[in-house]
Amino acid sequence: QVQLVESGGGLVQAGGSLRLSCAASGSIFSFNYMGWFRQAPGKEREFVASISRFGSSTYYADSVKGRFTISRDNVKNSVFLQMNSLRTEDTAVYLCATKMPVGPYYSALNYDCWGQGTQVTVSS
Repeated sequence: QVQLVESGGGLVQAGGSLRLSCAASGSIFSFNYMGWFRQAPGKEREFVASISRFGSSTYYADSVKGRFTISRDNVKNSVFLQMNSLRTEDTAVYLCATKMPVGPYYSALNYDCWGQGTQVTVSS
């Protein structure tokens, strides 16, 4: 099982951008899908985006579509989340995860390996 470490979070003003990175301790090529989720205080973990093995398929939550872009580099064993036009409601801990072979991409129950997360705070 790989270990995942997220980075790139921070404090940014509304309208700004951040690029999150998720570095894996081993190869991510075997994982057909990788995903990003987020969790705000007192709220459930929420799907943000997922990407297929070669990046040919990507999926986004409606709330981030058109603003966020997920990508992956299988050589560097990393997954990225470019976040533009950030809003205060994007404030959360962002976590990356590896998806199990079965189950829908948007459910956290179908991801079995998680990083510790990186805090993103968007101020007004």
